[in-house]
Amino acid sequence: MKLPRRKFLHLATGAAALPALPIITRAQAYPSRPVRLIVGFPPGGPGDLTSRLVAQWLSERLGQPFVVDNRPGASGNIAMEAVVRSPPDGHTLVLLDATPTISTTLFDKLSFNFIRDIAPVAGVAEMPEFMVVNPSVPAKTVPEFIAYAKANPGKINMASAGNATPPHVAGELFKMMTGVNLAHIPYRGAGPAMTDLLGGQVQIAFFASFVSLEHVKSGKLRALAVTSAKRFDELPDIPTVGESVPGFEVSVWFGIGAPKNTPVDILDTLNREINVALVDPKIKARIAGLGATPLVLSPAAFRNLIASETEKWAKVIKFAGIKPE
Repeated sequence: MKLPRRKFLHLATGAAALPALPIITRAQAYPSRPVRLIVGFPPGGPGDLTSRLVAQWLSERLGQPFVVDNRPGASGNIAMEAVVRSPPDGHTLVLLDATPTISTTLFDKLSFNFIRDIAPVAGVAEMPEFMVVNPSVPAKTVPEFIAYAKANPGKINMASAGNATPPHVAGELFKMMTGVNLAHIPYRGAGPAMTDLLGGQVQIAFFASFVSLEHVKSGKLRALAVTSAKRFDELPDIPTVGESVPGFEVSVWFGIGAPKNTPVDILDTLNREINVALVDPKIKARIAGLGATPLVLSPAAFRNLIASETEKWAKVIKFAGIKPE
């Protein structure tokens, strides 16, 4: 049977269009091209390793490369500005930690407003800091250290990874809450600070488990306490600072952010996939290898964490009179 020409053309056009439909759908799906995950740290540290873990997982789950783009410098502001200026389409993300919650108060004139311009996506991991001392320090507990510091005001050197870094503000929070006078000695990174702490040139530091755990296990440093709300599972005999200084709590945390106005469905997709990763046994084991635990949060809960951290560090920065360098 012959079809009328008009009907034939209509059916042929419809048939030709059918294979294109999946292509159109894929083009509109997220992500439609490689995604950049900008990290304000150099390669090799816990933030960088955490970001690569997330990037690999999302690449495999979402079918596009998630590429880590390290942009260290200016207290993370270089990385943050690059993200803020990117289109809000989910193809540029940023690794978040406490640094921008500190910078918000530390710097008077930034080209962006972190709270306003970044949309929280998901938490990834958190780890405690250890309050560690050189073995030459006679104190064995936090109360003993407080008494020792008050008997020697300004004579005990506190190392940090640099001015206004998380180890620095953790130490300043301790000083604020206990009334001790410790001399802050900033270094260019945790590595040289740790070298001098091991050598006895400085006596105390607040360093993340990733940096300090092996030295504590080997006995080269004495851990007086962990800074998190709960004791560290791997070393449960070490108390928390909060057991002696009620209300003291500090954790090193990492999460993912995106430019403001990123569509909610994209934020939800990323949050869902990251949270699936955080309960995967292999991912949990790799996070544990960093001395951390998964930080499973909704975007709203992550926003609350960021707001709480920003408020906490604003009080510390103002109390200690910390200025940018």
